[in-house]
Amino acid sequence: MASDSGPASHIVLPSEFDRHIIRVLRHRIGKDERAAKLHDWYNASIFALRDEIIDRWIASTRRTHDENAKRVYYLSMEFLIGRLLRDALSNMGMTVEMEQALAAHGLDLSAIEELEPDAALGNGGLGRLAACFMESLATLDIPAYGYGIRYVNGMFRQRIDDGWQVELPETWLAHGNPWEFERLESSYRIGFGGEVVADGEGVIWNPAEQVEAIAVDTPVVGWRGRRVNTLRLWSASPLDPIQLDAFNAGDHFGALAEQVRAESLVRVLYPADSSPAGQELRLRQEYFFTAASIQDIVRRHIQYDGDIRTLPEKAAIQLNDTHPSVAVPELMRLLVDAQGLEFNDAWEICKQTISYTNHTLLPEALETWPLPLFERLLPRHMQIIYAINSRILREARKAGCDAERIAAISLIDESGERRVRMANLAFVGAHSVNGVAALHTELMKETVFADLHQLYPTRINNKTNGVTPRRWLQQCNPGLTDVIRDAIGDAFLNDAGKLSDLNVLADDPQFGEHIAEVKRANKVVLADYIRKTMGVRLDPDALFDVQIKRIHEYKRQLLNLIETVALYDQIRSHPERDWVPRVKIFGGKAASSYHNAKLVIKLANDIARRVNSDPSVGGLLKVVFVPNYNVSLAERIIPAADLSEQISTAGMEASGTGNMKFALNGALTIGTLDGANIEIKDRVGDENIVIFGLTADEVAEKRANGYDPRAVIESSRELSQALSAVASGVFSPDDPHRYAGLIGGIYDHDWFMCAADFDSYAAAQRAIDARWEDKAAWRAAAIRNIANVGWFSSDRTIAEYARDIWKVL
Repeated sequence: MASDSGPASHIVLPSEFDRHIIRVLRHRIGKDERAAKLHDWYNASIFALRDEIIDRWIASTRRTHDENAKRVYYLSMEFLIGRLLRDALSNMGMTVEMEQALAAHGLDLSAIEELEPDAALGNGGLGRLAACFMESLATLDIPAYGYGIRYVNGMFRQRIDDGWQVELPETWLAHGNPWEFERLESSYRIGFGGEVVADGEGVIWNPAEQVEAIAVDTPVVGWRGRRVNTLRLWSASPLDPIQLDAFNAGDHFGALAEQVRAESLVRVLYPADSSPAGQELRLRQEYFFTAASIQDIVRRHIQYDGDIRTLPEKAAIQLNDTHPSVAVPELMRLLVDAQGLEFNDAWEICKQTISYTNHTLLPEALETWPLPLFERLLPRHMQIIYAINSRILREARKAGCDAERIAAISLIDESGERRVRMANLAFVGAHSVNGVAALHTELMKETVFADLHQLYPTRINNKTNGVTPRRWLQQCNPGLTDVIRDAIGDAFLNDAGKLSDLNVLADDPQFGEHIAEVKRANKVVLADYIRKTMGVRLDPDALFDVQIKRIHEYKRQLLNLIETVALYDQIRSHPERDWVPRVKIFGGKAASSYHNAKLVIKLANDIARRVNSDPSVGGLLKVVFVPNYNVSLAERIIPAADLSEQISTAGMEASGTGNMKFALNGALTIGTLDGANIEIKDRVGDENIVIFGLTADEVAEKRANGYDPRAVIESSRELSQALSAVASGVFSPDDPHRYAGLIGGIYDHDWFMCAADFDSYAAAQRAIDARWEDKAAWRAAAIRNIANVGWFSSDRTIAEYARDIWKVL
């Protein structure tokens, strides 16, 4: 008979958290642990963790109510939150508990994490910044709501077919979202069209159509679970899902028209606006989510405070770029029409409550809407905008502005087709207008908002962007985090500024070796992923040169590709030289209607196909374009990067945040004096960053005084040969004229200064090669990057917003 008196050390009792996961698996998933599949464990793990989060969430909300605290409301078209499981586990301090609980059932946490889809709620830096800010707001214990749209299909899932971008719908919600909570009690009717009629001394807007906005909440966990805030996203529903009379009459599709019309509001991020229908859908989207958010904010304030006049004391509304600018007339509509305030009183409350972040100097991104479209969709708001405009223009006239300046300040552009200027509307309706990097803020004052700045000289301020070090160091690069902890302790986990303690170790050979080992291990992991998914083999000992970001001409992926062609030609022409093995990694999505950006993607893949199959370059050069770039891919790529490409045309990138993430993970930056590159240079030191090219002033001077790119091209043999190879079809033998127009644009005007900056860029790349050969010096520079970019934490950025703009710290 077997004995039951074995050593107690052999008995492993399940933890309380393990038992909780099993209860969830049985009672919510309906599975026995013996029959459960991996996706059942995935849902059970999230639900069990979510239960722990909910207690903190409720406590945070109660504390806000008890303290009658002021709330921050962050309105953004995008929240690129990525996967949440690892983030929430880390911030709650429960990673080890989860690992042990799953291991008891033979499961690996990393395998569970891989099942989570990236939330398709954004595309680029704007959305990722909003996600970092939400995490930092919770970390700093600031009560906050994020407001946006619950996109069903996101922007698109990118597939590469024969080198071309193919757009497919994201299906991240196909199997539900275990993180979210539908709040049926928080629903609002959002109107469009109709007419405005007199009602005594006031007016009533009678919309021609209405949809219902329904709140869906996701908890946002701060570091160490100090606070849990709310990301509130809006879904759309028709008031009547089916017109039964039409259905019974045989019009089965027409009977569902209202359902389709409502659902179109939340289907796709940034639908193409090249057609009138696309423009209308975009404006509808922006008003839908903004109106629901403003109504929710006003409702909450009235419920808890009772007096709408105290709104600025209890609410700070931050507009993340121009998309939610319609918040200004919507808040005015509620204050005047619903709350009965005088227009002038409402205007003061509006300005004191709202603040606006500008993210771009590109004219096409400073949204304007055709006035007839705006007035047809939002007739009451158009009346309010006219009333605001009359006040602003009277102020301008009293301030001595001439006719030209008054025209530039006006909320209505009268220069051609009459259009509503949303950036001007946001500016005048806010008490604070901030840029996102020092250079960007100064350029705002000199260019797009020059006249408004002269009228309101104290309104513009700078808040340089930041990234959360929890996701972009601790979670995406645990190996590096462990090496840093062993070297300087844990203080940097709570305060990224403490990374500066690494400076004394920059020249330490042993520490440099540890950093290099972690980097190589990350490169091996990335190389294995690319081999499995793309069939391309990469050498982890090569220099990994990375440019991952939205595809846009001003970001100059094209400059990088032209230099890649020149390098390819040089390697073949001079095999006797000691070339540094280099892997060029690209990733990013092009807007579906952006022809040149999509051509750049095709060119990258055409170059990759040619270079990667050419035995004459051996292992000296590889090119890969990684499809469907998203947060999870960034978390794989950034820790493996040796070189960070931040090469936008000077004066055109507002800030950038990828530059911060790469530097935090020990990559050196090659870049122009643009956006936050300037401040990174100031922090890490000139010798630890590689700067090239024209300055913003020099770019402006060339554009203003005449610039002959053809002469520049003809004076540079490398550039001329590379452009000729691309234009003549060397990389596109199936269609020799494919890139003639793209390259012709460089010869004809070179608006983005690819030719002007090429020689400087190529020289900087060869200087990078020389630096790479000196391993000790390279490691020291990488360490100094890690040590000195803690300032670019989103905690610091949010603390500045909180003190200077929102007045909540």
